[in-house]
Amino acid sequence: MSDTSENDGKYWAANIRLVKICLVIWAVVSFGFGILLRPLLSGIPVGGTDLGFWFAQQGSILVFLALIFFYAWRMNKLDAEYGVEE
Repeated sequence: MSDTSENDGKYWAANIRLVKICLVIWAVVSFGFGILLRPLLSGIPVGGTDLGFWFAQQGSILVFLALIFFYAWRMNKLDAEYGVEE
């Protein structure tokens, strides 16, 4: 019983670590690049607008979508590693 409990704890620790990493990346991209660093990014043109505006309007959404696919891919690997796949 202790071995299963320890394995479950490691699985959930890995899961929570992955969630935290994804949330930090999303926060840096959406809040950091779109709001805090927007003045620094305003001189870089992207698609007819500046990079800061692009991150605020589209970049953070695209990064969020990429993080969803990355999370699903990584969780499938974690599930297989810890023997809890469907």
